[in-house]
Amino acid sequence: QLQLVESGGGLVQPGGSLRLSCTASRFTLDYYGIGWFRQAPGKEREGVSCINMRGDRTNYADSVKGRFTISRDNTKNTVYLQMNSLKPEDTAVYYCAAESSRSSFCSRSEAPYDRWGQGTQVTVSS
Repeated sequence: QLQLVESGGGLVQPGGSLRLSCTASRFTLDYYGIGWFRQAPGKEREGVSCINMRGDRTNYADSVKGRFTISRDNTKNTVYLQMNSLKPEDTAVYYCAAESSRSSFCSRSEAPYDRWGQGTQVTVSS
């Protein structure tokens, strides 16, 4: 079964950092755009960031601009989400997703994504 697997979540104090990783099982991410999404309790899932197939275009939600950085290392078949200056409102389950359109752009909308990971919990609390 083709799967995405997230890792790197955990409990961190406000102002701290975490790096999430998204890896693929049994397929290469080289030809996929990747999005990171999050869902807090009682809220709808939102697109946090995305990166295109080549890694030369990214997009961020306003709420995380300047604090989060998405990157990819195709040699390791992994996409990262570096999260700095974390706030309590960043607390959520974080998901990565893959889409195969091979677009030059990337999307923070869920619509194009057809492969999803199981999520990793990020809790920001003192």
